[in-house]
Amino acid sequence: MSDANKRPAGEAATPPGVGRRAALAGLVAAPLLGACVPKKPKVDTVTAATIKSFNFRTLKDLKGKVPHVKLGKLELSRLILGGNHIGGWSHARDLIYVDALVKQYHHKWKIFETFALAEKCGINAFLTNPCLCDIIKEYWYRKLGKIQFISDCGGSSIEAGIKTSIDFGAAACYIHGGMADAMVARKQFDQLAKGLDLIRSNGLPAGIGGHKLATVQGCVEAGLRPDFWMKTLHHHRYWSARDGKDECDNLWCDKPDETIAYMKERPEPWIAFKTLAAGAIRPADGFRYALKAGADFLCVGMYDFQLVEDTNIALEALAENQQRDRPWRV
Repeated sequence: MSDANKRPAGEAATPPGVGRRAALAGLVAAPLLGACVPKKPKVDTVTAATIKSFNFRTLKDLKGKVPHVKLGKLELSRLILGGNHIGGWSHARDLIYVDALVKQYHHKWKIFETFALAEKCGINAFLTNPCLCDIIKEYWYRKLGKIQFISDCGGSSIEAGIKTSIDFGAAACYIHGGMADAMVARKQFDQLAKGLDLIRSNGLPAGIGGHKLATVQGCVEAGLRPDFWMKTLHHHRYWSARDGKDECDNLWCDKPDETIAYMKERPEPWIAFKTLAAGAIRPADGFRYALKAGADFLCVGMYDFQLVEDTNIALEALAENQQRDRPWRV
């Protein structure tokens, strides 16, 4: 991450004569892009074969705010803003240019706008890697908003990732899913336990992530009890799932039915992530699937133009799933 006071490559400048805070406030207070983009723009369907119309959802379409509950002492929205696409990890299967594209789109002020719009929707937490700590800290420093930072503590080591995250004001920390998967496979449960202890000693909720069900099972068998789980959940009913074949950055929940059955018995809160299989599943489908399956929170990567519509979908899915097989843990 570049120095917070320098503009990274591709960052858009604030329009001349307009204060940056004022410009951002205007972007969020007014309908998103409303002054620049018509609600249903006409598209040349000859040269634009894949999209005939595009509907930007604006704040005037918002049907309510995402409800908050307590995770320990932490007040947390049921819908959490994921950070992979903002950090440049797009999981775009074999499309090799997409990581660079999303980094160019998410210049500093676009990230600030996304944070502020998320907060307007009631989303009060952003989950990401410590590499984005600088941008979050500047958002707070400029008093643009108060969105909380949940860290996956990824980095050279668990200890380093945790310490960096805490130093930058993380509200909760968990051990990154990829790191936890590898450590459980190597039976390094003592290191996972030390990570949980370090997080808790700083007064924060401590979690363990996992892409594989075996990660959660191994931790439970070893006697580890995090304050919450970060576990992937999505079905395999999408074109690129390639179920039963080699993974090609296209599949993140290896055993969804078994995951649902196992997590049903876990008393700890569960934040489900990769619920849309990195954009392969429609939100109305993915949100309902994960909530019905027992997830207590949804962590979802959302672009600014998706936030209002996804919030509305989440509100509908939450209302439909108040009674379900796995009781709400928070």
